[in-house]
Amino acid sequence: MDDARVALCISNWSLGLLDALRLVSLHRSPALTPMPMQSGLEKPGVLDAFAYDQRSDRLVLAMFEPRPWTSGDAQAFQLQEKLNAYASFVLDGEMREAFPEFAKKRVCIQLRTMHEPDDRTMDFIKMVREQLAFQEIDLETVLVSETDDPAEEGNCGSGCGCH
Repeated sequence: MDDARVALCISNWSLGLLDALRLVSLHRSPALTPMPMQSGLEKPGVLDAFAYDQRSDRLVLAMFEPRPWTSGDAQAFQLQEKLNAYASFVLDGEMREAFPEFAKKRVCIQLRTMHEPDDRTMDFIKMVREQLAFQEIDLETVLVSETDDPAEEGNCGSGCGCH
């Protein structure tokens, strides 16, 4: 499989977070160079990262939120819009059309955040997780830090065999 078809859109700040997605073919190829496009909850029409995880045999659609969870209703609305866009991408057949080889794979949506979500946001995530489970879509919240950069370690992360 072509690396360019695995990682659709990677924002500048998120490249270091790819290790946590456990990408299989992460060999620092030109296809995985950071793109100038902005991403995150503020951009609901952007798929922040897309990867096939061979270890769990599922697709991971990741969204990134570097801001603290203090923006109230505006940030909550952005999260809702981004989750709706990701669910629509999967359920309305866009993903199946673009990537037919993954049509029967389980999907996991990850909210990758640098700050612990507040209680209200966690309650919302729990409710969405329960609804997505009916569609066999997983929803995970992953707390990350700015230092989660595999390039600093000189490899693609723990268990990397590409160097």
